[in-house]
Amino acid sequence: WKLNGYTGVCLYSARWFVQLVATKAQGKPVMPTLFWYMSASGSVLLLCYFIFGKNDSVGVMSNLFPLFVALYNLYLDGKNRRRLAALGG
Repeated sequence: WKLNGYTGVCLYSARWFVQLVATKAQGKPVMPTLFWYMSASGSVLLLCYFIFGKNDSVGVMSNLFPLFVALYNLYLDGKNRRRLAALGG
């Protein structure tokens, strides 16, 4: 479970490097879709670690909300992409 937890922490932390690179490339603050995928994946792995590996309710609670935020943002991104595709652009 520790490997699972470390993988989750690495994904969750590395998402900020993805955001930094995207911001630098565009010259303004942006949140790329990969940021939200990494957030959701890291949260799921950390939740598994805290539920099954540590049995730690504090860890579970600290990762539930970010997971919902990441999933909501991915939902909105998908909805926006479908809308743009329907408009032909």
